[in-house]
Amino acid sequence: MTNLDEFIGGWLSHRKVLHEMLKDVTTEQLQLKPYEKGMSLSALVLHITGAMGMFAATAKNGTYTKGEPSQPFTTSDELRASILADTEHTEAVLRSLTPEQLSASIDFFGRSLSGGALLQNGKEHEIHHKGQLFIYLRMAGIEQLPFYVSKG
Repeated sequence: MTNLDEFIGGWLSHRKVLHEMLKDVTTEQLQLKPYEKGMSLSALVLHITGAMGMFAATAKNGTYTKGEPSQPFTTSDELRASILADTEHTEAVLRSLTPEQLSASIDFFGRSLSGGALLQNGKEHEIHHKGQLFIYLRMAGIEQLPFYVSKG
C-alpha cells in the first residue's frame, strides 16, 4: 500500500454510503431476510462493519484479531448509532497503522498477505456486501438510494 490516507479516503467514500443507505430503514425492516436461511438486514450491516474492524485490527496486531463487538440495539436508530461508532473506531485503528504494519506479512487463514493487501481485501469485502444491501433495501420497498460511492 503506497498511501494510507488515500486508502482511508477510498474506504470512507464507501462507508459513508452505507450510513446513507440506512437513513430510511425502519425498526420493522431490520429483520428482513431475502430467504429463510439468509442474513437479516441488520445482520448483514453488522457483518459489513464488523469485518472491516477485524481486518483493521488484524493488520494492526499482525495476527488474526476479532473486531470489537457492536453495541447492542433494538431500533433502527440504535443500529445507526452503533454503526457510526464502529466506523469511527475502525477509522481510528486505520489511522494508527504504521508503514511497518502495512508491509508486514500476516498469515490469514493459510494465506500470507501484507497488512496493506489485507486491508484492500477488507474494502473489497465491504463493497461486495454493500451491493447485497442495495438489494435488501429494494426488497424492503426503499426506493430512494444513494449512489454506490460518495464523492463528497
